[in-house]
Amino acid sequence: MKSFKKILFLFFLFTTVLISCDKEPLPPVTLYPEKQEAPALEQKINEFIEDAMNEVYLWYDKMPDIDIRYEFDSKEYFNKLLYTEDKWSFITDDVESLENSFEGIEESYGWSLAFGQFSNTDSYFAIVEFVYPNTPAAEAGIKRGDIIVEISNSDITENNYRELLNSKAINITMGVVINDAISTGGLVKMTARVLHLNPVVFTNIIEEEGHKIGYLFYAQYIAEYNSSLDTAFQHFKDEQITDLVLDLRYNPGGGTNAAQHLCSSLAPVSVVDNNSILVSFQWNDKYQKLWESRNDTEELMIKFSKDVPQKMDLNKLHVLTGRGTASASELTITGLKPYMNITTIGETTYGKYTASTTIKPEQLYDNSTYYKDFINWGLQPIILRYANSEGVTDFKDGFLPDIALADDLFNTLPLGQKEEPYLKAAIEDITGTPIIAMKKASRKIDYTIFDRGFSRFDKNKREVRVDNFSPKMLR
Repeated sequence: MKSFKKILFLFFLFTTVLISCDKEPLPPVTLYPEKQEAPALEQKINEFIEDAMNEVYLWYDKMPDIDIRYEFDSKEYFNKLLYTEDKWSFITDDVESLENSFEGIEESYGWSLAFGQFSNTDSYFAIVEFVYPNTPAAEAGIKRGDIIVEISNSDITENNYRELLNSKAINITMGVVINDAISTGGLVKMTARVLHLNPVVFTNIIEEEGHKIGYLFYAQYIAEYNSSLDTAFQHFKDEQITDLVLDLRYNPGGGTNAAQHLCSSLAPVSVVDNNSILVSFQWNDKYQKLWESRNDTEELMIKFSKDVPQKMDLNKLHVLTGRGTASASELTITGLKPYMNITTIGETTYGKYTASTTIKPEQLYDNSTYYKDFINWGLQPIILRYANSEGVTDFKDGFLPDIALADDLFNTLPLGQKEEPYLKAAIEDITGTPIIAMKKASRKIDYTIFDRGFSRFDKNKREVRVDNFSPKMLR
């Protein structure tokens, strides 16, 4: 009976509470407060990114749907849009410096470095791949194969090694190999300055076994220096070379105009004068339909140009390659292969079968007031993939060398010297006769190279850049 009364009491109490609540409702509880929107400037930059990527990006139809109002970090937002296969597109808030770098204008010491770690140790180092002439590094006596072990009396680490490329001034301690170990050597001080880096760095002519072999070291694909290529090729023609070795082992790529110029200068005259196809382009579906509807072959392919001033008319070419051989360098190799006998010597190339372009706010918006606060932002999205005239594309793992050879910078010689291992291998393949050289004591140093470069924009330079393109065409 007591239990029944207790249950009845609870029933009336519960009913009373419900009636009470019905008359005087409790204040609402906000379980999900309104999301905070990003500042207006970030939203405008996000809109620029969204507009550009939706129009020109090769994989625009695979981008996630993201509300730009709630993206506080525009660079992070850009990276969220990238297709899983895309390891090349990037964004910058200093597009002016980026474009200068693409044209060979760098605030730099004028050297190209490889960065490594000695095996089974925590010790890092830098070693010089090459030095541009008439630069702070050259004036300081720095040369290929020199070792750097300290920055401002501190060890080189994973966190500070990029100072060797990015800083305005630097004090370095050189390394000396003694009994297969590295000891500290002399101190070198340098101040960076704005340089105009001519990518035609070295040329040479070597006479061996009845062959007259031209050697050309080409560091970047920069159309502004096509005339330097012409000068080199005129010299080779005047000297009546029989063979050519093109050194691209440290060349990260560059623009399509420079690639077209170089290939047209090298290929058989019949191929060049017929305006044969060097490579064809595959854009996203919107641009592909546009170019095909207009029969715009200039946007659908690159043809050899019969207007180049120097035609070497070669039917064979030896190309020196490395892990730094990327984009336009790989376009040169694959584009020429259907028409010439190409022999590659060295290491596997980088593996870059796509092309990009620089997009700035002024290309999308007519009102300069709208973008004045982010005028120096720019995108470098992938806009197409390319294939040679035989359809070769998607070489994600790079091109294997015909003659494999490691680039051991601890046992090296000056570029262009016939005993230098890569060039020596090319000459021996050309002549069929070994080069007898004085034996040099070999340094037995165990190490791993983890990065390399000569510019703070190194990672951004591994691009085939499509010249003379504007995204306004669909607007």
